[in-house]
Amino acid sequence: MEQPFVTQTVIEGVSTISFYNPSHNALPSVLLSKLEAEINTASTNPSVSVVVLQSGGERTFCAGASFNELIAIETEAEGKFFFSGFAKVINAMRKCPKFIICKVQGKAVGGGVGIAAAADYCLATKYASIKLSELSIGIGPFVIEPAVSRKIGVIAMSEMTINATQFYDANWAKQKGLYADVFDNQEALNVAAETLVQQLKTYNPAAVKAMKMVMWENTGHWDTLLLERAKISGTLVLSNFTKSVLSKYKTT
Repeated sequence: MEQPFVTQTVIEGVSTISFYNPSHNALPSVLLSKLEAEINTASTNPSVSVVVLQSGGERTFCAGASFNELIAIETEAEGKFFFSGFAKVINAMRKCPKFIICKVQGKAVGGGVGIAAAADYCLATKYASIKLSELSIGIGPFVIEPAVSRKIGVIAMSEMTINATQFYDANWAKQKGLYADVFDNQEALNVAAETLVQQLKTYNPAAVKAMKMVMWENTGHWDTLLLERAKISGTLVLSNFTKSVLSKYKTT
C-alpha cells in the first residue's frame, strides 16, 4: 500500500516540496504539520532561492481536509487544532521570504484551493478544476477565505462558496487569477515550471524578500485571523448536520 509523505529536496537553489496521500491527496493534521515544517525549513535555508510546491499523483492536486479525521473530531479544541493545520500552512507560505511556485496537476477542493491561492505563482493543467465544497458538508471555507479572496476576489470566492457542489474548470480559475497559465498535460506544466524557477533563482534574494512583503502587504493580522477562523470551522464540524454528511464519506 502506498504511504503518505511530505518530502523536500534542494537542488541548485531550488527547493521542491512534495506531498502525497493515497486518499486523493486529502490532508490529515500530521501531513499538514509536516508541510508547514518543510515550508519553514525552506524559508530559513540560505541555500534555497525559490520553492516549488507540488503533490504526487496525476489528476488530484489536493482534496482538502481528511474526512476520516474530520468525523473523528469530538471537541471544539480538536476541531480548532485540525483546521489550524491549514491556517499554519497558509501563513508559512505567506511569510516565506522566497517565491513559492505551485504546480497544480489536477483537481483542487477546499483546502487545496487555499494552498494554491497562497502560492505566489500558480501553474496548472487543464485538469485542475477547483471547488469550494465546505458549505455542502455543513461548514464553510473560513480558514482559506482570506487567501482565496486575495487571489480571485470576493465575488468569485462567494460564487464558488455558494455553488458548493460545482467544479469550476481550470480556464475559469485562470481568468479569475488563481492560475497564471494552464497547460494541456503535466509534462508541459513541468517544463514551464522548470523554466520559470531557473529564472527566479537568479534574482536578488533581498529584492525577492522585499517584493514578497509588498505583495503580502496588510496581511500581518492573518496569524490571528486564520486561527480565529479555524475555531469557527472547528465548532461547526461538531454539528449533527456535518457529522451526518461526513459519515457518508467515511472510509476504512
